Amino acid sequence: MFGNLGAGEIILILLVVLILFGAKKIPELAKGLGKGMSEFKKGLKEVENEIKDADKKVEKSTDDKS
Repeated sequence: MFGNLGAGEIILILLVVLILFGAKKIPELAKGLGKGMSEFKKGLKEVENEIKDADKKVEKSTDDKS
C-alpha cells in the first residue's frame, strides 16, 4: 500500500502531520477526507449508471431498427 516506505518513514510522516495540524485538527481532516471520498464514489456511480443507461438505449434502438 505504501510502496517502499518502511515503518520508520511512516512514523516520521505521521509525526510531521501531528506537528503541523495538531491533535484536535486531525480528526476533522480525516472526517472531511472521508466525506469527500464518499461523495466522489457516489458521483462515480452516478456517471457509471448514466453510461450504462445510455448504452442500453443505444442497444434497444439498434435492435428496434433491425
